[in-house]
Amino acid sequence: MLAAAMLLDAVLGEPDWLWKRLPHPAVLMGRAVAALDRLLNRGDGRLSKGALAVALLALAALTLGEILALLGPLAECLVAAVLLAQRSLVQHVQAVAGGLRASVAEGRRTVGRIVSRDTETMDESQIARAAIESAAENLSDGVIAPAFWFLVLGTPGLVLYKIINTADSMIGYRTARHEAFGKVAARADDLMNLIPARLTGLLIALFTGQMRHWSEIAADARRHKSPNAGWPEAAMARALDVALAGPRSYDGALRDLPWVNGSGRRRIGAGEIEAAARLLWRIWLVFLALIVACALLLPLW
Repeated sequence: MLAAAMLLDAVLGEPDWLWKRLPHPAVLMGRAVAALDRLLNRGDGRLSKGALAVALLALAALTLGEILALLGPLAECLVAAVLLAQRSLVQHVQAVAGGLRASVAEGRRTVGRIVSRDTETMDESQIARAAIESAAENLSDGVIAPAFWFLVLGTPGLVLYKIINTADSMIGYRTARHEAFGKVAARADDLMNLIPARLTGLLIALFTGQMRHWSEIAADARRHKSPNAGWPEAAMARALDVALAGPRSYDGALRDLPWVNGSGRRRIGAGEIEAAARLLWRIWLVFLALIVACALLLPLW
């Protein structure tokens, strides 16, 4: 089912004709998170209220996943295809490369669709770094992690992962409003991505000949601001021989973050973004081959 879902996602992606007529499941999940944010994120005890919100979202996700599983393998395959994001990820990354080839201003506009940092003053290299970092992180969040939880817990695990990941992306920030309320969502997302992020980094390193640098990849990952995103980013940086992360601006404030693969090339552009997009497909193909191999060999074992 997972192999079929991956192929469906790769071929169809996010068809506009469908999602213009129906709300995407990710949109519905976002509405549920926003509703709980409005309802519970007020007054005292916001940490406990945030924990309650996550518990309610998790219960709803598991229940919905169980109901969908009762509809049979075809329904589960379709749900998995919808909740995987390989094709759309590659399209968004390639759009940044295309925008940057047109002009720096267009590159800023397109990269602003996929990153949360300030983009108004980015130069060509900063745009490229942001796009490549997003490619690496979302390969884990949008493809490997949902596939992993589908394998571990079936459709309930897949839906659970997606709702927790959506909650983290909406309320898991250290802002005045969400510092306490979103803390449990952020920690839950960290936990659910713990294995998939390292698996993604391992796949990139293993199949791009970078395992000899694994100790450096691990060191960079541990210095990263995220407990998980650093693993695929560090592996991607070495696979492309580029420097990622480093100083960047959020909400008008410059943050002096450490470099990932600081000895890599820092003057980069659209060509490196396109190389990252090709690498996304390469790792996807390797992962698909592993899934098919497991499907064929495990019954024999």
